[in-house]
Amino acid sequence: MRKTKTVAFVGLSSQNPGVITIANAVFGSDPPISDDVLAKAFQIDKKGIDYLQSKFWWDNN
Repeated sequence: MRKTKTVAFVGLSSQNPGVITIANAVFGSDPPISDDVLAKAFQIDKKGIDYLQSKFWWDNN
């Protein structure tokens, strides 16, 4: 993997106070989002999706 600069998108929920990061909501969702859908949405292969899903993601609940 090469190192590049990144940007984090976050949102605040008034109904459930706290920060909700997009990465946690997408890659750490329960039930999980289909690898096929994520691969198509982020235009990367399933190997890249598996790598991202294998990382530790904080529970949003």
